[in-house]
Amino acid sequence: MNHLQATDYAVFVVYFLIVAGYGYYIYHKRKTKELDAKEYFLAEGSLTWWAIGASLIASNISAEHFIGMSGSGFAMGLAISSYEWMSAATLIIVAVYIIPVYLKNRIFTMPQFLSMRYNDQVSTVMAVFWLLVYVFVNLTSIIYLGALAISSISPLSFGWCVAGLCLFSMFVTLGGMKVIGYTDVIQVVVLIIGGLVTTYLALQLLSQTYGTPGIFSALKTLVKEAPDHFHMIFGPKDKYYQELPGTSVIIGGMLVNNLAYWGCNQYIVQRALGADLPTARKGILFAAFLKLMVPLIAVLPGIIMYVLYHKGLFINEMHAGGALRSDNAYPTLINLLPTGLKGVAFAALTAAIVASLAGKANSICTIFSLDIYRKFIDKNASERKLVRVGRLAVVVSLAIGAIVAPSLRSLDQAYQFIQEYVGFVSPGVLAIFLLGFFWKRTTSAAAMAGALITIPLSTVLKFLPKWTNGSFPVFPFLDRMAIDFVVIVAVMVVMSLISTSSDPSATEEKIVVDTSMFKVHRSFQVGAVIIIGILAALYTVFW
Repeated sequence: MNHLQATDYAVFVVYFLIVAGYGYYIYHKRKTKELDAKEYFLAEGSLTWWAIGASLIASNISAEHFIGMSGSGFAMGLAISSYEWMSAATLIIVAVYIIPVYLKNRIFTMPQFLSMRYNDQVSTVMAVFWLLVYVFVNLTSIIYLGALAISSISPLSFGWCVAGLCLFSMFVTLGGMKVIGYTDVIQVVVLIIGGLVTTYLALQLLSQTYGTPGIFSALKTLVKEAPDHFHMIFGPKDKYYQELPGTSVIIGGMLVNNLAYWGCNQYIVQRALGADLPTARKGILFAAFLKLMVPLIAVLPGIIMYVLYHKGLFINEMHAGGALRSDNAYPTLINLLPTGLKGVAFAALTAAIVASLAGKANSICTIFSLDIYRKFIDKNASERKLVRVGRLAVVVSLAIGAIVAPSLRSLDQAYQFIQEYVGFVSPGVLAIFLLGFFWKRTTSAAAMAGALITIPLSTVLKFLPKWTNGSFPVFPFLDRMAIDFVVIVAVMVVMSLISTSSDPSATEEKIVVDTSMFKVHRSFQVGAVIIIGILAALYTVFW
């Protein structure tokens, strides 16, 4: 039944009041007469390592995980966890090799880096790309999936859920990054505890259905009943090879996807840009540890629902319009929870959605205010005016997302949709950034070429098999990302070599990078080794 009881509402109201009250307290605790733009957009120097780590995870985990990833867990099993577990390894790379470059060079936005390293033309093109992807893919999909989930477990209509989520996240976002960062600590605690409780109760339901006592017995039943759902690596003959193509999830397109997301993405990197290097690295490592837990709360429930569905349960709930809808798995599970605990799960889901929306909206307003408005509209804008413009950008972007979100109703496995279409831009972004970091001969013309060909190249690789009636091979989208990346790097290298041979000034060092920046403390080394060891064990067991 998709309704909440008085106790559920009480739990949710307590959660809302805590988040709102704490956000109001943080906002006024260090408020000055004239809010500095860097304080508003970056919370410069205000976030501790645990706030950075929690904010990274809270902003990353959203309805696309609870709903989309659970749906993929229902359809394909544990293999979808590669997005989470390989992210943990990627975060270590980002902490060691990428964050130091940003902090050393006082980089506050990704377009700012491109402007410093290349020129304003490259910066502007990529800023526009990011704004379009953030608003029309990321923000819109989060609103859609969030409203879909909440409307399925509450009496609120889809439209009212869209409005409520946008207003709640707008309230959090308008306080700036400091408010987002510290309220995210509450959000991540709520979403992890609520998610674990939901998984625990799902395992109990499985235990009761199969008459096996205890949670560990339920886990054994799960593996026994769905052995095909406990493999991390698919072969070419597997049904879902196109979504997760073999070892590409470890060393191929998944690495391109994750490095672009965690290392070159304003939405994510922004959390660490206002901190000193040791604090930023501790926060990122903390986020990597939390990432290891996400499949427990996002993927495992989907596999449980798969087993229960094939046992003959929840047939009607898992179908919509006569077709099986994988993304119905998590909402169906939440509706089974007892009164009170359903309120906890409801709060956890809302926390994930609001935190992600707030983080995305803050990144949109940061890029628009600092890299579009100040550069092209009002070069002399005051700090106060930039903050006002940023807040207006928050309102406008969320309004656009709310208007576009209903158009996504036809999707199934929305998590895969998000990954694929964000991947149209990611290879070019990563190529431009990595060459900009570590090869000083990379030219502005090469970077512009990389920016301009990334979407057309992705489009050709995706649709050419259809246009040629199958004469051209169909590549999984992760493999397409790897191919895109290699081609773009090759084009940029050739163009740069030609340019620098005729123009020696093109090798001028514009970004400071030295090997001393990459040294890490012993405690970081220990944490990184533990994470890699856990990942090695997981892939060995579930290969």
